Amino acid sequence: MTEPADDAVDPERPRRRGDPAGERDSGPAETLAFVESPVQLLNVLEWAHARASAPPAPPAPPPSPTGLLSVGVPRQTDRHTADRHTADRRPTDGTDTTPGADTTPGAHSTYGPPPTHDTVIVVLAPHDPMTRGQLRRMAELARAQGYRLRWEEARGGAGAPVQTIGGLAGPLRAARRVVIGDPFSRYVQLLLTLTRARELVVVDDGTATMEFVGQLARGERFVRWHRYRGGRGGWGARDVVFAPVSASARRMLTPNNRRSVELFTSMPVEPPSGVAVTANTFAWTRAAFGPPRLTRSTDLVGTSLVETGIVDAERYLEAVTALAGEHGATRYFAHRRENTDKLRLISGRLGLEVVRPELPLELIARRGPIGRTVLSFPSTVVHTLPLALAGTGVTVAVCDVDPGWLTAHASPRAEGFLSRVTGSARGVHRLPRMSARASTT
Repeated sequence: MTEPADDAVDPERPRRRGDPAGERDSGPAETLAFVESPVQLLNVLEWAHARASAPPAPPAPPPSPTGLLSVGVPRQTDRHTADRHTADRRPTDGTDTTPGADTTPGAHSTYGPPPTHDTVIVVLAPHDPMTRGQLRRMAELARAQGYRLRWEEARGGAGAPVQTIGGLAGPLRAARRVVIGDPFSRYVQLLLTLTRARELVVVDDGTATMEFVGQLARGERFVRWHRYRGGRGGWGARDVVFAPVSASARRMLTPNNRRSVELFTSMPVEPPSGVAVTANTFAWTRAAFGPPRLTRSTDLVGTSLVETGIVDAERYLEAVTALAGEHGATRYFAHRRENTDKLRLISGRLGLEVVRPELPLELIARRGPIGRTVLSFPSTVVHTLPLALAGTGVTVAVCDVDPGWLTAHASPRAEGFLSRVTGSARGVHRLPRMSARASTT
């Protein structure tokens, strides 16, 4: 199994000068962006790039194809190389190697736009180690682009939420524009109650954006599609407690004569009246990386549908086996939330090389090498990879989830939502639906 070249940040490590966990902005920011995942951070960079490139501002000069290879983003390597690389990166003189430390070659490169002093990106760090690791790599890219990073251990203990919210109250009130990546996040919803921003921007958080837009248009409470149980009977104790906060967030994300709302997305959506939509074409990703070298084989993209309780684990493994055998897949790009035991089965039983990317797959695929065909189950990548890989000759194919694969406790919305994800994808090849018990021959 191919592992990331660097482990997740250690939450117990003391904060040091230059570490994003301890970094504080040097002044009020016009734009405050809140992210909780690597994809959200990538889409904030894409939004900022699109905003800077839009008229009347003159277009930025095209970057060198290799311009970002000097900022310390390692390529995917095998386990032995990764272990050696990780060991080489550990300093012996006490030098900080976290994203904020600027110790990597080219960390102060002149590539890209000048420092964006009016934007501060606040990372509300999650617990998940793989997510934290990818966020560290994305933080390196963001800092190399001139953005100020503020790393908050927002879930670091009982007192962390109070400390985090208290520290962000001032910047939130001063910001003219607030950018968020996850409108379903209770943390983000709580922070929205403190802002006086005249502009709110929602960037993609994957396919969840489609559900968010629908719920906003229908005036429903915000609930993630895979957690929906129907009616008030599906509300837990926390849902009841946070109901007023969620209702306030929904009002904040409804445009009026005092506040505009923009949606920056690569998803096919029909926004409510008054919500401006800007297309995310992954222009920054395409300008900064690639084009990739293509291999002769096929790559398979994993999903966390098993981990979220939507798809039965054995049915999923059977489907992966069938797809790999029929299409000659040799690599399996794991979702950052996939269970390690499941990945061991995919590697050991199925014989696929399991790769755990240290960056969002759009960047990994754009840098290459990548298969000429990329297979995926219903997920965000069936919408984003055709954009990120435009003009490269890569075919993205999607396999529908058979209703028979769903677990007994899957959300009643699951089947319809997954069908919409694949049915609305543009620029992909749809594979024939496999039966509930996928063939293993």
